[in-house]
Amino acid sequence: MTTKFRIEKVSIHSTEGPVDYALPSDLTVLAGPTGVGKTTLLELIKWGLGGDGQLAPVVTEYVQDLTLEVSIGDDRFLLSRSVDPQKRNNVRIVNLVTGERLPDHQIKQGESSLNNLLMASLGLPSDMRAAAQTGRSTKAGARITFADIFTYMYVPQAEINRDIARSQESYLEPKRKAVFELLFALADPELFEKRSQANTLKGAVDEAEDHYQKILQFLRDSNTQSREEAQQALDRALNAQQEARQQRAHLRDRIDPVTDRETQTLRDLLNEAERTLADARKAEVNLSRQKDELSSERRRVQADLARLNRMRDAGERLAQIEFTTCPRCMQALKKREVPKGHCRLCLLPDEAASTDELDHYETIQLKEQLEEMEKQLAFVDQQALNARQLILDRQKLVQHLEAAIDVRTAERVSPRLQAYSDISENLAASRTAQEHFENVLQQWDRVSDLAQAEEELRKRYARLVREIDQRELELKSRRVYIVREISKEFNRVVADLQIPGVEEASIHESNYLPLLNGKPFRQFSRGGGIVTATQVAYWTALIAVALRERDVPYPTFLLIDSPRLALNEEQDLTSGLYRRLVTLAEANAGKVQIIIADHELPAAYRKNYAQIVFSYNEPTVKSVKHPGKGQVKPLASVSN
Repeated sequence: MTTKFRIEKVSIHSTEGPVDYALPSDLTVLAGPTGVGKTTLLELIKWGLGGDGQLAPVVTEYVQDLTLEVSIGDDRFLLSRSVDPQKRNNVRIVNLVTGERLPDHQIKQGESSLNNLLMASLGLPSDMRAAAQTGRSTKAGARITFADIFTYMYVPQAEINRDIARSQESYLEPKRKAVFELLFALADPELFEKRSQANTLKGAVDEAEDHYQKILQFLRDSNTQSREEAQQALDRALNAQQEARQQRAHLRDRIDPVTDRETQTLRDLLNEAERTLADARKAEVNLSRQKDELSSERRRVQADLARLNRMRDAGERLAQIEFTTCPRCMQALKKREVPKGHCRLCLLPDEAASTDELDHYETIQLKEQLEEMEKQLAFVDQQALNARQLILDRQKLVQHLEAAIDVRTAERVSPRLQAYSDISENLAASRTAQEHFENVLQQWDRVSDLAQAEEELRKRYARLVREIDQRELELKSRRVYIVREISKEFNRVVADLQIPGVEEASIHESNYLPLLNGKPFRQFSRGGGIVTATQVAYWTALIAVALRERDVPYPTFLLIDSPRLALNEEQDLTSGLYRRLVTLAEANAGKVQIIIADHELPAAYRKNYAQIVFSYNEPTVKSVKHPGKGQVKPLASVSN
């Protein structure tokens, strides 16, 4: 089941107007001289599919968006990507089957990335990794993306007569081979996953072995006792510790009875004195807190009393003032009539009752409160003084009782206490020795754990390698068959093209690259467009075999940029090249799509394919005037 992949339409939205190109034919040739934008169009297709296509100056200066109408398997999408550096990582998508506008997808890897969408349409997982198969690698491998699949679909001008699928870049070799195996069903996602796990496990095994050896060497260099010696020393320390505990318990039993009735009485008195001392200190704290509270309340009452005095004084002063002029508007007040018993200033009735009695009552209340508080403060001060005196008395009593007890017990207890101290020191030394040897044993346990972990990792790695070998053995016959079929097809195409100097052509059984006369194609002559012709033979052979096998996910789509640029005057080779492409397209009508950019076309085949002709008057971005021949730098030499 080869995967149908077609570019149905390309729309370029420039500031000068839109430009559309429909590509309905199985074989389309973009014709025109150098500098009219053929490579620009191919690179824009790569750009629209999420790649890092080289953008020509006319694109960066005038083009805003690019839209591709793409068919992949059963899916049809409208992909729109901006050229603006601020927006280029965002792709707008419409599902042309359902007419639904999908959420925007990102160019960068992520859950909603364009790569995931395209890989899913191809029927491929997006989380596969291409692990190196050298047996020495410890890396899981780089992720296989649509960009890697696209290297089997696009032959750029910069590589047409130099390299095949970037095979000269050694760091990409694992991915190139993995993509070949994937597209021809020589491996599956499960096998890729196992290879990645095997490499990761290999790294874990190496790390575990290194860690084990470093700790083992450290123990040897530090003259650490062996496990057996440490265990024997630990047993001796435990025995010494047990013996010291027994001696200490025996001595404690002998020390405890050393007391008499008077000493016990002194101890009881000491306990009572200490208790009353604690109570006195607590009472002192409480009295101090009460004094602070009473002092605060006294200040509040004094403030209220002062306020009343100020108010009464102010009222008396104001009552003596006879206003003759309004203090607000300065009008005379003597000439106006004032009813009897009313205020001359505000004309309100005078208050019938005086507030003097009320103020006098409140003042008396506040003074009585102050007197009561003074008495309470005096009482609290006296209580605090009594408490401090009691504390001093109890402290002297405690000191006297402690001294008396020390005198009575010194002669009886001190010698035994010295023996008790010696035994305690022996016990502490035994515990220290125990901790030391337990630490040594823990280090050896760590070494043992590391050895066991390393062994477990080695078993898992060996088991995984066996599973990989078994799966590869199951696929070996298919690999031999596929490589043989591609070799036969490739050799037949090379013979039809009559590539100069090539007597036999085949495909390498492990790196899947062309062999010319038994040698790698890179070691063969590069003159006369040899690599270009080999490219066409190689890629068309892959498509032809994929179409015959049907059960492979190979996308039957091919972009080729400027094959005749390297062929120069090799007319026979050029004719053979186009004959091969025409034959492949006609034999598989509706199943393949081949798009070629070229500057001149063989006259004999111009009616066998669709043709879009560009010129300096009608360039690719024809909405923008072409600057003229010789004014454009070829895109192949422009760095993006």
